Amino acid sequence: MKEDNRNLLLAIALSVVILLGWQFFYAKPQMEKQQEIARQNQQTQTQAASAGASNPAATAAPPGQAPGSAAPQTAPGSAAALVSGTREQALAASPRIKIDTPKIAGSISLAGGRIDDVSLKAYRETVDPNSPIIVLLSPAGGPNAYYSDFGWVAAPGSNMPVPNATTLWTADKQVLTPGQPVTLTWDNGQGLTFKRIVNVDANAMFQIRDEVENKSGNAVTLFPYGQVVRQGKPHTLGYYVLHEGLVGYVGEKDGLQEWTYDKLDKEPALAPGTVGRVWKDAVGGWVGITDKYWAAAVIPDQQRKFEGRFSSVQTGSERTYQADFLGEAVALAPGASTASQSRLFAGAKEVAAINGYEDSQHIKRFDLLIDWGWFYFFTKPLFVVLDWIYKHVGNFGVAILIVTVLLKGLFFPLANKSYASMAKMKAMQPEMTAIRERYADDKMKQQQALMELYKTQKINPVAGCWPVLLQIPVFFALYKILFITIEMRHAPFFGWIHDLAAPDPTNLFNLFGLIPFTPPSMLHLGAWPIIMGITMFIQMKMNPEPPDPVQKMMFTWMPVFFTFLLGSFPAGLVIYWSWNNLLSVTQQGYIMKKNGVKIELFDNIKGMFGKKPPPATAVAAPAKPANTNKK
Repeated sequence: MKEDNRNLLLAIALSVVILLGWQFFYAKPQMEKQQEIARQNQQTQTQAASAGASNPAATAAPPGQAPGSAAPQTAPGSAAALVSGTREQALAASPRIKIDTPKIAGSISLAGGRIDDVSLKAYRETVDPNSPIIVLLSPAGGPNAYYSDFGWVAAPGSNMPVPNATTLWTADKQVLTPGQPVTLTWDNGQGLTFKRIVNVDANAMFQIRDEVENKSGNAVTLFPYGQVVRQGKPHTLGYYVLHEGLVGYVGEKDGLQEWTYDKLDKEPALAPGTVGRVWKDAVGGWVGITDKYWAAAVIPDQQRKFEGRFSSVQTGSERTYQADFLGEAVALAPGASTASQSRLFAGAKEVAAINGYEDSQHIKRFDLLIDWGWFYFFTKPLFVVLDWIYKHVGNFGVAILIVTVLLKGLFFPLANKSYASMAKMKAMQPEMTAIRERYADDKMKQQQALMELYKTQKINPVAGCWPVLLQIPVFFALYKILFITIEMRHAPFFGWIHDLAAPDPTNLFNLFGLIPFTPPSMLHLGAWPIIMGITMFIQMKMNPEPPDPVQKMMFTWMPVFFTFLLGSFPAGLVIYWSWNNLLSVTQQGYIMKKNGVKIELFDNIKGMFGKKPPPATAVAAPAKPANTNKK
């Protein structure tokens, strides 16, 4: 027990270093990689199966039959799985209905009735206002294909034709706008008339109503389905704090499902060449595919049971990924009609919009489309506060500064106790120095005497770690917010910071742009990380010097380590850490002065260069600090 406090102090400090070091070396948030891969992620979205893809019945099996037991959507190695032209050529290959809303633009293919052309008007690939807008969905047969299908699956063994990828629908309008739905019609020639009424709101939610009228003389059984399909494994950022891949909420029993592309590829076979996972008898939820900032998700009727599925199938040299739902069987008697309601979200994962859909359209846990992480209970409320302040001040950077002050106020009582304990420890430095000199050759007695002093004076030797430890959950929550929320994307601060979600673009190693040289990413060290390092150094040097030489060296070099560590972190996070350090220094200085303790910042700095205070001052009589503590 004699060295417990010293070891605890060392363990806490090392834990902070390991946590952030692991974050750095595992997540690798390097500026060039983040910007380049993000750009590639939009330019190489994935390539979906071509316009010759087969009947949806081949990919969505009715209840009671193993999902994926039929042939995959496109036979492996077939020509249909290959890109046959440019995106423009793929768009021109079929007649189309234009989509025009305040947030999205694009078109619906009348061949198959697919929603396969969606661009996001409000978002561009880079901070340059003239850069191309984000393309989310693209048609099959061209590069970057990624699309959504809806329709009906016929019962096994039925020869009744249902709409498929090659079905040519007839439309009653040429443009789809909010409040002006488009009706697609197709007659299968055997007594079934199919209608699809497509509506879209002002944001990015499509409402699909599939109707069937049975004019044949036979009863028909059909299953409604919806799916999101993309071909090829897209470029992903690969950060552990961010989920990219297939995602869904499949009822309360199975809940949230997050599957990366690699994880899905390792699942058991559902059919020859097809692997995946199936969840049955879900009520309420959705399934889809998500990128960092955008997503496409299909949403079944929230009151009816459905079967959710994620699957991966080899198509040519690439894999096709699919998230789909299959509804309950509908028995359609001769002369009867039926309808299925479903929705498609295809757009930016704006928090207000996603929350609004969950509330207004009663979509179960639709907010989980945004990856708030394990600390959802803290991360999301923190964003809500940030967003509320932003709406009043108009700058997310300023909002971060204000939230930091609010958090400081929230933790003020605990921080005050910590700093007061540190001030007492500072006042006890002469006695501690005397004890070390008295028992210089007996470490055991030295530790016993120090522990007795701590006990008598009611000093907690690890109290100084609390201000740093309190920052850790806020640090990770803010990092998560900066990293996943589209509201932070391309959000400017002041001066040279044009994107709080990206690293500080300046670099010490090219003299902040004066030298025409681009240092390697490991040497990226901007102005804000340097400011952060300076504030952290000052905060460290206001604390009592650790008695252990190893601890002393570690605390001395920790600001340097953190400076380089945070060099490639989002600028908003570094600004937060710098501002928090400055507030901590101010608070700590005030409390030390209030307790009558000398602020030995400059003495500690001098001590780094061997200029230590005279020994006589260090071995002052114990009576004075004891009286100071009683105050």
